[in-house]
Amino acid sequence: MPRIITTVNVNGIRAAARKGLIGWIERTEADIVCLQETRASDEQLAETLTPALEGGWHLVSAEPAAKGRNGVAVLSRTPADAVRVGHGDEEFLAAGRYIEADFSDLTVASLYLPSGEAMTPKQEEKERFIKSFAIHLSTTAAAADAADRHVVVGGDWNIAHTQLDLKNWKTNKKSSGFLPNEREWMDVLFAEDSAWVDVFRAQHPDVAGPYSWWSYRGKAFDNDSGWRIDYQVATRGFAERAEAAVVERAESYDARWSDHAPVTVSYR
Repeated sequence: MPRIITTVNVNGIRAAARKGLIGWIERTEADIVCLQETRASDEQLAETLTPALEGGWHLVSAEPAAKGRNGVAVLSRTPADAVRVGHGDEEFLAAGRYIEADFSDLTVASLYLPSGEAMTPKQEEKERFIKSFAIHLSTTAAAADAADRHVVVGGDWNIAHTQLDLKNWKTNKKSSGFLPNEREWMDVLFAEDSAWVDVFRAQHPDVAGPYSWWSYRGKAFDNDSGWRIDYQVATRGFAERAEAAVVERAESYDARWSDHAPVTVSYR
């Protein structure tokens, strides 16, 4: 079973590759890497990741129907046993927002949840997504429990759950990603009697951040004025196997190859 899993929004796979992503892949100890916002077709993605694939990595992906938007993938050191695209909602099936890959008794999913925009149709789209995705998570957890399997959903969830997950929370109360109904959705998802666990927060309770996304604007990165919106969410039995969780924050602004940082969890 994979021991180290990473999730990262690459903010465009081709741009990230030019800025240093390939070197990071060559150095990482991760067994599986969940990628989001590849902004590439399956063909373009595979071409960009050729050095990694030639180095022994395996790739499964869900390309976006809209050119230059979305796109998710899973890189793994061993080939997946099975792959599924989408979460059962026809509206988002071709959106390139969700993919699942099975590895023995573990399912690893890569998620790019819509970012939304308060008081616009984009927010309505986000709300439709989380409503149907909640149903998928519920049925997935039940099926995994019945089959004695585990599930990890790594990805850009585009919601900062609590005040600890957002530096400037006071000025973002009406911003998408920190709206009351979004946070309440996560309250339910991560309730004590829920099947799902926010693995990173379980490893780092009661601390601010560590943040995983910083705007390219201004001094957000230098001031660590970020959001924690990249999560690994696991079924409870697998979450209990987590030993360590880190945000691989770049040493400097210039060393970044995405506006997100990889979020890596080691499991025993």
